Amino acid sequence: MHRVASAGNTNSVRSRKEKRLTYVLNDADDKKHCAGINCLAVLKSPVTDGTNYLFTGSRDGTLKRWELAEDGATCSATFESHVDWVNDAVLVGDSTLISCSSDTTLKAWNCLSDGICTRTLRQHSDYVTCLGATPKNSTIVASGGLCGEVFIWDIEASLRPISKSTDAAEDDHANGFSYPGNSPSSTSNSLHSNGSSNNISLNLNPSHGYVPISAKGHKESVYALTMNDSGNLLVSGGTEKVIRVWDPRTGSKTTKLRGHTDNIRALLLDPTGRYCLSGSSDSMIRLWDLGQQRCVHSYAVHTDSVWALASTPTFSHVYSGGRDSTMYLTDLSTRESMLLCTKEHPILKLALHDDDIWVATSDSSVDRWPVEGGNPQKVFQRGCSFLAGNLSFSRARASIDGSTLVPVYKNPSYTIHGAPAIIHSVILNNRRHVLTKDTADSVKLWELTRGIVVEDYGKVSFEEKKEELFEMVSIPAWFTVDSRLGCLSIHLDSPQCFTAEMYSSDLKIAEKPEDDKVNLARETLKGLLENWLSKRRKKFGSQASANGEVPLSKDISAKSPTLSRTEVENDLFVYPPFEFSAACPPSIITEGSQSGLWRKKVTELDGTEDEKYFPMWCLDCLLNNQYPPRENTKCGFYLHPYEGSTLQVLTQGKLSAPRILKIHKVINYVVEKMVLDKPDSLNAESLSPGFRGGQLQPPAGNDIFARTGVKPWQKLKPSIEILCNNQVLSIDMSLETVRAYVWKKSDDVVLNYRLVQDK
Repeated sequence: MHRVASAGNTNSVRSRKEKRLTYVLNDADDKKHCAGINCLAVLKSPVTDGTNYLFTGSRDGTLKRWELAEDGATCSATFESHVDWVNDAVLVGDSTLISCSSDTTLKAWNCLSDGICTRTLRQHSDYVTCLGATPKNSTIVASGGLCGEVFIWDIEASLRPISKSTDAAEDDHANGFSYPGNSPSSTSNSLHSNGSSNNISLNLNPSHGYVPISAKGHKESVYALTMNDSGNLLVSGGTEKVIRVWDPRTGSKTTKLRGHTDNIRALLLDPTGRYCLSGSSDSMIRLWDLGQQRCVHSYAVHTDSVWALASTPTFSHVYSGGRDSTMYLTDLSTRESMLLCTKEHPILKLALHDDDIWVATSDSSVDRWPVEGGNPQKVFQRGCSFLAGNLSFSRARASIDGSTLVPVYKNPSYTIHGAPAIIHSVILNNRRHVLTKDTADSVKLWELTRGIVVEDYGKVSFEEKKEELFEMVSIPAWFTVDSRLGCLSIHLDSPQCFTAEMYSSDLKIAEKPEDDKVNLARETLKGLLENWLSKRRKKFGSQASANGEVPLSKDISAKSPTLSRTEVENDLFVYPPFEFSAACPPSIITEGSQSGLWRKKVTELDGTEDEKYFPMWCLDCLLNNQYPPRENTKCGFYLHPYEGSTLQVLTQGKLSAPRILKIHKVINYVVEKMVLDKPDSLNAESLSPGFRGGQLQPPAGNDIFARTGVKPWQKLKPSIEILCNNQVLSIDMSLETVRAYVWKKSDDVVLNYRLVQDK
């Protein structure tokens, strides 16, 4: 699992560490997961000919609902709000799905909707790893996490509306909460975080919001929870290697069971709550009699960690899977076991559905296998069974001795295919492209300022392609990237993200003067949030025309000045190098002054989001064209005649110019100075073909390259060349590139000029 980086302080004023904005790219079909599947849940229709659904939760941070049919499954909804891995999900009541995530939250969803999150529950201080629920008690859900925290939630009570302020309701809306039949300002209940997102402990009491029961006792991480049908028994396990039994009504411990020698990763209770099955990283499955408080059977079936268990309705047989990528069926009474299938990836979750079983792995696909779940004895009639030992090394020794088992099934009856997950990425020197490699060994080139794949190279060497695409160019690192969600996440942090600029000519923006500087972060944000900006202008158009300004919210205008409406609309034009694809829109992960981290497709933003939802620096950039103060935007250098050259000395002191200034402009400056200073002693034609002297005005101001009107020699083959460290420089190199790749020192660059030497 991956930790979510700190998002900074959530106070309404600017914090010392600004909040991050992340956009998530995916070139695959939105109806496919792009990372491993951590959890499965089956919703069976109460009527015979009704529709059954499968819910999948992925490491890509989303859940999906699949409409099941005899011949396949169709994705009918994507649930997107978590900002990190979805680790578990359970169904409660008729239409409520509860999920938990490494983002430390639980979320409640209307599972039959188009992806509506009805509540975000914040109580855990670290990853929430597992959930436990009871099918016959529609209100109780238990959650466990990495800090040993176990909370018991009454979902009905936690979702019950209570009176609260408008701002608090807006806070809920920002977290993806919905209010059926009401506006975000209407009354509803939620749990609020107090202060920084680094400290998510809540300032709550029964008069202000629902507080779950805390089951205290675990000193280390919890990885497995289960409850019995009546909801009066909770069992937990984790890295302490012991099984704890709780009364979920009070959160009090009743029993502790020892026997496993490694982490406990899976738990099941029979409907009555008398027997418990456990799977462990010690490769063993154990059957416990909770009444007698002892282990009554041990099953040595797997050769590695057991991560998933599913039992038949009568609790007579168990299906198991794990790190060894195999699935077994074991008769709990006779100890007879059979290898059902082998997979290419470790098995993470199992979900029995009538005669079939759904199998989820660390791959992004889900398989359905025909395992005779209603009558498992039919499988044993095929032969090839073995007797499960009761010592962990017995199966491992059998494998070493060459006892090869033949799986009953070679292929699944159906597969819900996922997209390959990105496992490796590197940012190229031009700071606009990222090279990636996925689990299918496909190498692709992404253009991050447009959010698209511009080249799919197929199965080629990643390292060789990286070397082939190397450019000698130096641009500040204005973003960071990771692939922990199986897709590219691009992180923008202020003020670092505003350090990179390019000339419009280098970006081939025909709509702007070629010498205009383009800030890569601002233009990317404009393209990314074009839909939000457009909706915002439509919503506030009448207000803007009344006072000449584009409104932000009730208090943001006091923090920074605004542009006029005309200036804003002209400035928000999205140029081609920053146009994002409408076919596969990216998602946003960010937070504002009150909302906490949230995630949405950019196309789902409605234009009303303000500083409670977005970082203040982002709004300043988009709506006011204001950036944070930037340092080191200039490059200092000295310009001298080359040693042995007869050309005169043009400057005495240090010069200064933008870091992105190209060498051809330095050449222009040299030629211009030479002609202006001694026009009679030089043949201007020999200095620069096409130049005829002309009436040039003397330089003005301290910045020698500030003029844009004098361009008689640009992009002409010069007769002057510039050198650094005795190396002739390309006219398209920038001063920053010269510093990084030629000068290679921290002090000011020294450039030399001379007449072009004959080859």
